Amino acid sequence: MTGALYAVSDLHVSYPENRAVVDGLRPESADDWLIVAGDVGELFADIERTLAQLRDRFARVVWAPGNHELWTHPTDPVTLRGVARYEALVAMCRGLGVLTPEDDYPVWQGADGPVTVAPLFLLYDYSFRAPGTSTKEESLRVAYESGVVCTDEMLLHPDPYPDRESWCWARLAATERRLAATDPALPTVLINHWPLVRQPTDVLWFPEFAQWCGTERSADWHVRHRAAVAVYGHLHIPRTTHYDGVRFEEVSLGYPREWGRRGDEPRPMRRILGGAP
Repeated sequence: MTGALYAVSDLHVSYPENRAVVDGLRPESADDWLIVAGDVGELFADIERTLAQLRDRFARVVWAPGNHELWTHPTDPVTLRGVARYEALVAMCRGLGVLTPEDDYPVWQGADGPVTVAPLFLLYDYSFRAPGTSTKEESLRVAYESGVVCTDEMLLHPDPYPDRESWCWARLAATERRLAATDPALPTVLINHWPLVRQPTDVLWFPEFAQWCGTERSADWHVRHRAAVAVYGHLHIPRTTHYDGVRFEEVSLGYPREWGRRGDEPRPMRRILGGAP
């Protein structure tokens, strides 16, 4: 295979400016794969249309959900909540030929391969607590008092789980079993909308927001599960960092007001492996 493995996240296509960016995303070769690490949009139809568009262009598209896909937005005709909404998104992706966290992990056979490409859906459990707090309740209180509250609190429902952390813990257990069953001879590309480790959240302007950004329980997954690269989004701070010798790629486009400040025409698609140097 001569193609490359690319990644992008946080396309937020409800913004016309972002939709125009997506319209311009093109592979470099017929063999290129694209990882879409969540937050395509909020409305079911927008998510479907965008993933279909990308699937038509790339040899393979691998999707992991973000929090925005899981919202039950008041303007969305699809009113499913929680697990039922996630399962409907998975069924939609399968109809398009887009791989999800519920499908067999594909093996990418590029010049830097082979590697197991593992899209994950882990959520968060409020363990990235606000500074000076030691419980979820304290951390949330600080966030509400400061006015920094994720919209998930209103629109991301955990049904049938009693709360989001219970859903997160169930996802962690199921995903650990699947990763443990992968070929131990192959490195992995771990894809999760939320960062697997807390360190990337240290640069947030509002540290209270970190509690909606991941879980301490995945802090060593990049080591234990042989990650060559860990791909994430959510923070809207695109950059490359390294933790324990593993490369982490934050690949978000973000909102127009964010990428517009950078001055250049946005080029959100990041080459993860393979292709020209």
